[in-house]
Amino acid sequence: DINEIFGILTSNAREPFDMYEIIIRLIDDSAFHEFKRNYGTTIITGFARIMGYKVGIIANNGILFNESSLKATHFIELCNHRGIPIVFLQNINGFIVGKMHEHKGIARDGAKFVHAVANASVPKFTVIVGGSFGAGNYAMAGRAYDPELLFMWPTARIGVMGGEQAAKVLSTVKLQQVEKSGKQLSKEEVEAIEEKILKKYSEESSAFYSSS
Repeated sequence: DINEIFGILTSNAREPFDMYEIIIRLIDDSAFHEFKRNYGTTIITGFARIMGYKVGIIANNGILFNESSLKATHFIELCNHRGIPIVFLQNINGFIVGKMHEHKGIARDGAKFVHAVANASVPKFTVIVGGSFGAGNYAMAGRAYDPELLFMWPTARIGVMGGEQAAKVLSTVKLQQVEKSGKQLSKEEVEAIEEKILKKYSEESSAFYSSS
């Protein structure tokens, strides 16, 4: 029921929701045969039927780690081998970052995920139901990988990074530039810079802007 989906989604894009609740409302009879449920739990993979057609579903339930990247890669290869179309449900901030994860090979495992998406010969359908940021957009069959259809729900957001993150990064860069010239920015000036960036990202990350 569509009203039940409205009850799951939040007006705050940063507030997480359980993607299992979305999946069971989209598929036939809420019958979901999950693949590797207890491994790489920040991504959900499994088989179901939508309007009678068998599909593989890949949905984000958190940030992408090594295990979740490898799990998705394996699942895509399985769908490709069996000739099963894949539905990607995006709600992704990107891949995990940090020295420890770099040493574990997140770049390598993330590349395997992206490579599998790029080389899949089965139909791909992408629905952005929450956030779609950074390299996560590519891994989850974003526009660059030419899915058969790509939809954004009206509440979804898309961008290189989130507005708040961008505001902090760009205001820090501006602050460093000013300090190099021997000047200082007041707290109010920094806040004004961040507010301008937030406004721009809020407008340009909307489904309506990106669709246009």
